[in-house]
Amino acid sequence: MGGAKRTKDAAGAMVKKNVGTAELLAAIRRIWESARLQAARSVNSALVQANWLIGRQIVEAEQKGKSRAAYSSRLLETLSESLEKEYGSGFSVTALKYMRMFYLDYPELLEIRHAARDESAAAGAKAKGHAARDFSASAAGADWQPGRLHAGLSWTHYRTLLKVDRREARDFYEIEAIRNGWSARQLERQINTFLFDRLLKSRDKAGVLALANEGLVATRPTDAIKDPYVLEFLDLPESHRLVESRVEEALISRLQDFLLELGSGFAFIGRQVRLTLDGDHFYPDLVFYHAKLKCYVVIDLKVEKLTHGDLGQMQMYVNYYDREIAEPGDQPTIGLILCADKNESMVRYVLDDKAKQIFASRYQFQLPSEEVLRAEIKREMEELDSGSAQS
Repeated sequence: MGGAKRTKDAAGAMVKKNVGTAELLAAIRRIWESARLQAARSVNSALVQANWLIGRQIVEAEQKGKSRAAYSSRLLETLSESLEKEYGSGFSVTALKYMRMFYLDYPELLEIRHAARDESAAAGAKAKGHAARDFSASAAGADWQPGRLHAGLSWTHYRTLLKVDRREARDFYEIEAIRNGWSARQLERQINTFLFDRLLKSRDKAGVLALANEGLVATRPTDAIKDPYVLEFLDLPESHRLVESRVEEALISRLQDFLLELGSGFAFIGRQVRLTLDGDHFYPDLVFYHAKLKCYVVIDLKVEKLTHGDLGQMQMYVNYYDREIAEPGDQPTIGLILCADKNESMVRYVLDDKAKQIFASRYQFQLPSEEVLRAEIKREMEELDSGSAQS
């Protein structure tokens, strides 16, 4: 009997020891992963700062050249040849051009303060070969603003941002990349699909300015909707022979990419979630919940031109979710129909007072060209303005 008790006590002690060891391992992993993340960010910030300072030195040297273009070309080639011999790859002429562009496009990335000093201190600094400057950078402070250094952006992020010519668009992508933790590849995808331009629809000048200064802040349903949606990641052909189920299956298989395209705040609930009315069953294609807007989002896919029947069906889905599914405190359900084509006037007249809850957006499987996208946005905004004037 005593032996059994000792065996039980020993087993209990072993369980406690194992639990204690597991907790200790978990704590050590958290500390180590946090340290690795901080170290990586420190290295990234140091590299970004170094590239900016190198670009600054190149620009200052160029400005002293008599024939700027010719001098610049020879200077970069000379620098590249020497630096690559000493430090290896990473200092090609192209890389040096990016560093120069980085300084020119981000002149205020680092705050450079000239330290107050008397003549003897200045002379001492000069004699010792030290620059009499104090470099200060707020890597992620509350006072951060676009154009300043941020630890969440790597050199690859900044190189990608340099491809955006318009300052207001670049500021927007910078804010959103930090807010959503986009990888450099995700950032590039959002830029290549002209996310900023697709969000401009139904925004006045104040709305455009807010996008540039604050990023996308979803406070109303229209803030969460784009037009068109770009689904190039599905690798599907632009074909009228496609069926909804195939598009739906492709979206589910690439759900992470689809969530990136939908935007932040969307949480996936289910596919073909059944709703029943007097024994009849209906199946909305996709259902999400928007954490920021605090509402359900019902999405239907249409591979052909939108009809008034499609809009009526979505009205039924939205009404059902508002009355039967939504909890107290939830905001009105959003309905989104992704269609191959639509008649904007028909949509406006059918929806009428539901226009703030139900949206019809085109989708496309290929990356848009900037010219085509701008023409499309201009056309649809003119149609919206015309509709507002008539009403």
